[in-house]
Amino acid sequence: MSEKEYEEEKNEEIEKKDESHYEEVCYLCRRPESKAGKMFRLPNQICVCADCMHKTMDTMSQIDYNDMVRNSSNIPGMPNISFLNLSDLQKTVSKRQKIKKKEEKQEKKPFNIKDIPQPHKIKENLDDYIIGQDHAKKVVSVAVYNHYKRVAAGNQDDVEIEKSNMLMIGPTGCGKTYMVKTLAKLLDVPLAITDATSLTEAGYIGDDIESVVSKLLAAADNDVERAERGIIFIDEIDKIAKKKDTHSRDVSGESVQQGMLKLLEGAEVEVPVGANSKNAMVPLTTINTKNILFICGGAFPDLEEIIKQRLKKQTSIGFNAELKDKYDKERNILKKVTVEDLKKFGMIPEFLGRLPIIFTLEGLNKEMMIEILKEPKNAILKQYQKLLALDEVKLEFDESALEAIADMAMKKDMGARALRSIIEEFMLDIMFEIPRDENIGRVTITGAYIHGTGGPVIDLRGQGMSFEEMDMLKSVEN
Repeated sequence: MSEKEYEEEKNEEIEKKDESHYEEVCYLCRRPESKAGKMFRLPNQICVCADCMHKTMDTMSQIDYNDMVRNSSNIPGMPNISFLNLSDLQKTVSKRQKIKKKEEKQEKKPFNIKDIPQPHKIKENLDDYIIGQDHAKKVVSVAVYNHYKRVAAGNQDDVEIEKSNMLMIGPTGCGKTYMVKTLAKLLDVPLAITDATSLTEAGYIGDDIESVVSKLLAAADNDVERAERGIIFIDEIDKIAKKKDTHSRDVSGESVQQGMLKLLEGAEVEVPVGANSKNAMVPLTTINTKNILFICGGAFPDLEEIIKQRLKKQTSIGFNAELKDKYDKERNILKKVTVEDLKKFGMIPEFLGRLPIIFTLEGLNKEMMIEILKEPKNAILKQYQKLLALDEVKLEFDESALEAIADMAMKKDMGARALRSIIEEFMLDIMFEIPRDENIGRVTITGAYIHGTGGPVIDLRGQGMSFEEMDMLKSVEN
């Protein structure tokens, strides 16, 4: 064997080894062989999946070729018709038709209840990130633990455990979405968060109800088995309440509630893979929502008035009579909510019946605001301290500054979301000026600076700083 032949043979072996790490891609829909199935291999290294081949054949069978040939003589510049020559595509087919195979995943372990932390451990983890809301955290911990016990048990016994879907009610900025995000991260399950405001009845402009399941499938990396054990959080659920005094079709209200009934209880739903909407070129897969935990949340504005009206009707005349204005100043009136109040708000009974666990979150007070600023693991103040520590500057907030920020947030009535916007406003000049002067070692934010009657206290390196603080800054620098 000559040297040239030996090199050619060696190169062929290397190419074969390289090709074993790649898979074919459909020339039309660009799906890999692992998703589209077995490919039809045509001349000139063209591969077409079975779906695209069948659709092409169906389209071609509907064309009247005799009529096209008869009429072609009357079309200028079109004397005859010839079919597509596959050899013309040879130059257009490149190596991008093959993509690298994903590394084979390890065998999936069967779902085990021991993988889910017990309720007290779930609550302990939530305590690290969420201030207050003890009752809500306890309810969520128990409901989630019971739900995944139900998933692990399956249909082993005659007793079938029903789903523990939840409805959380609380004012804006009290931590509804944040609690669900923290929970999903703790349990390491896929989470899909969607807005009920975008959902409409099938056939109308907007997202179909099944789109919430397709978002969960995307969050699970198109793994159906993992998606069927995930969590779907539907925010702004109060926006699909039944519209009152309307003569038009309620396509985004009561009809959406009715369409969600089958999802909440458990049904097999066909959803597109890798897309939000169904179309001819997107493959569909079936997902069973029986083991998907649904958590709905909403602020339910004006629900307090409905609760007060019900409570005021219980007042009577006599020695034991209650004052009619007794509940006007009560801060957490939402705690007294009942299913009847939610029905009056506009939620249909069938929908509420599939959300057996209903609980409320408290509105935030000044003390809770101060704790939110500094206590959680990823508190806002800790984030800014970390940012300035990267510039080798220590950031501190005194108690008067924290109280001033909390007072301003309470006036805005936006919940914990107001804290971020307030701090962003006051930290702008500091974050802009600090990197300019390398001699600054510490900045202390005071209440006077927040109120606009003074400025922050700035200490230069070594001036007013302890040796421990200087060592800390040096360690950050190194």
